[in-house]
Amino acid sequence: MKNPNFSSGPCSKRPGWHLELLDKAAVGRSHRSSLGKEKLGKAIRDSKELLGVPGEYLLGILPGSDTGAFEAAMWSTLGPKPVTVLVWESFSEGWATDVEKQLKLKPAILKADYGKIPDLGRVDWSTDVVFVANGTTSGVKIPGWDWIPADRKGLTLCDATSAAFAMPIDWSKVDVLTYSWQKCLGGEAAHGVLVLSPRAVERIESYNPPWPMPKVFRMKKGGKLNRAIFDGDTINTPSMLCVEDHLDGLLWAKEIGLEGLFERSRNNLRIVEEWVEKTDWVDFLAESAEIRSSTSVCLKVVHPRFLSMSGEEKSKLVKEITGKLSKEGTAHDVGSYKDAPPGFRIWCGPTIEPDDVKNALEGLDRAFRNRLTQQV
Repeated sequence: MKNPNFSSGPCSKRPGWHLELLDKAAVGRSHRSSLGKEKLGKAIRDSKELLGVPGEYLLGILPGSDTGAFEAAMWSTLGPKPVTVLVWESFSEGWATDVEKQLKLKPAILKADYGKIPDLGRVDWSTDVVFVANGTTSGVKIPGWDWIPADRKGLTLCDATSAAFAMPIDWSKVDVLTYSWQKCLGGEAAHGVLVLSPRAVERIESYNPPWPMPKVFRMKKGGKLNRAIFDGDTINTPSMLCVEDHLDGLLWAKEIGLEGLFERSRNNLRIVEEWVEKTDWVDFLAESAEIRSSTSVCLKVVHPRFLSMSGEEKSKLVKEITGKLSKEGTAHDVGSYKDAPPGFRIWCGPTIEPDDVKNALEGLDRAFRNRLTQQV
């Protein structure tokens, strides 16, 4: 059976998933019960093991999906040093806005348009640096990790929500990293994961932010980091049904292995690359292969007739095509992000099968050409 689910979050469930797999979920039980703690602790341990997180790093589950985890990190660590924020798509734009408008830290903002990436050589490493590993709304990823020096003075805060489990992470270059279950492993929404290096822990324990701290961001107890959070004693009540679902995703992922997950995503990207190469009306939004995402693959339309349209006409055409693909069951949720240039976005993370990518692209090509023919 074909899988038409290509949303960039919540993302497609793993191959073979069905609801009955969650029949052992600790529903109706306290997350603080021995059973609840056991399942939360296993989710933490299995995540660290699969991702290769160093033993001295901490990994914990926070509320509010990746957004909640990243906000908690920024509110708890930023302030002692100047801040640099790298912006090249919607979510990194949001982090810059929060650092500037909410925390009022007057950050240096290095910005690039959709499809591009800022000049990474201009980063001042005496500052704390905020960035995304993969721009979910632009299809632009960082070109590896070598641009981050080992002897940096500030902390690196990395939003890796559409990169973790699908792209390599050099943990020596990371001080704070967040992601959500709903992305590369196809889990359910509303839960975030926070990873802290020893340098980040030291910052949290030595620094008391001047702003009021919302309860869901509070990670200190008695002036020290509350390490119980990183053993499964969550700040607020998690969904034990979602925890069970995540455990299922982790079990599937462990059977494949981390490199296997990377390769599944790369294989899906290669299918799109081959299709783009032979298709005259489309191209990647990312301006070079070096920064091309293998998960949130963003496409722009380069057909002359499309380029001659107004912005409103372009958006309307894209909406008509994506609506048709969804209605016929070929591909759901493949329109570009609302703040991105009008085009298409196809999730190609590890839970997606190659044949389904091929089927979606064939449908997209057919729908686009038919729609243009109608306009003649």
